[in-house]
Amino acid sequence: MINTSGNRTELIAGIRETYPATHELNLAFGEFVVQVKANTSELAADLVGYFGEFVTDAKPPTITVSAHEAPAPNFPYAFTIKQPDPGKTKLKEEYYDLEDGRILRKITTGMVFIYGEDDYLAIGPCLENSNQVINFINALHIEHMLKKGCLLGHAAGVIWKSRGVCLAGFSGAGKSTLALHVMSRGANFVSNDRVMIEKNSQKLTMHGVAKLPRINPGTALNNPDLIKILDQKDIARYRSMPVDELWGLEEKYDVFIDQCFGKGRFVIDAPMDALVILNWTRNGEPVSIRKVDPAERFELLEAIQKSAGLFYLPGHNDPIPLRPIGDYVEFLSLCTVIEMSGGVDFDKAAQACMDFMEQGPSAIPD
Repeated sequence: MINTSGNRTELIAGIRETYPATHELNLAFGEFVVQVKANTSELAADLVGYFGEFVTDAKPPTITVSAHEAPAPNFPYAFTIKQPDPGKTKLKEEYYDLEDGRILRKITTGMVFIYGEDDYLAIGPCLENSNQVINFINALHIEHMLKKGCLLGHAAGVIWKSRGVCLAGFSGAGKSTLALHVMSRGANFVSNDRVMIEKNSQKLTMHGVAKLPRINPGTALNNPDLIKILDQKDIARYRSMPVDELWGLEEKYDVFIDQCFGKGRFVIDAPMDALVILNWTRNGEPVSIRKVDPAERFELLEAIQKSAGLFYLPGHNDPIPLRPIGDYVEFLSLCTVIEMSGGVDFDKAAQACMDFMEQGPSAIPD
């Protein structure tokens, strides 16, 4: 039985004593190295299988995280429910702040995360919810980069010929789909849903997150590099569906970059030379692609502005940080900002991204 009273240090020590984590792996995300300790070989193998090329034995860890397959513990605390982000309705998380850290509980799965002062632990049905352990590990990478002064962006990223393009869009716009279309033209993958933007003098660097793209069947069906992730029986079913029904499906598939595009195609750090903002709709109109001034289009920048969320813990009881739009304007003044509006056209959008990475800003009209 775990003692669920006490501070963060005592809670974590009690769990680690009850469920010893003896299986280790190291994950290198650029300069940031996470040592993960798991209490079952199955959980360790799941993480190795997901993180793939980021598994390393060569570097000393920056931090250590332990993950414990166990029944979800109950805590005698009055948790605060995190309200959904704008446009969302589902309640997913609740948290309680200790004197020296935070407990976060996933409402649906019962997974619990305890963290603070460079001490990190996950406990609960981890194998059944390994995606939440993965998200925890990635969130710690994000936290590390934000504490170094990076700006968090809700965006994907690609790179080709030493030029990197960040891809943002309003809800459902298809930034991950566009990133994969650009990859099919030869670009490498940087990130799927989050980028940490670093400013170095007059240049930007984007740091990706080791999170695989999750796509709907329509995206896989319309890309020869991705269709291999679908079962043959499902392909026939999807092809028989009306377009609106197909794109409305809630079914999602992980895209393993090395399996679909080849090894070495996931590059987690890259220059950021442009930001593409998808501000289009499925209205059948031609797509419009042009450069914009971020200082004059604050409403567009809301597509990339992102809160760090509950896993970011800069200090006790600090609010969830959301950097002001002015910080985004300051950073984005150092790159080309491109708006894609009108109708959805992934082929033209992908080609425009490739043209930019080949030719530079002159490839995009003002």
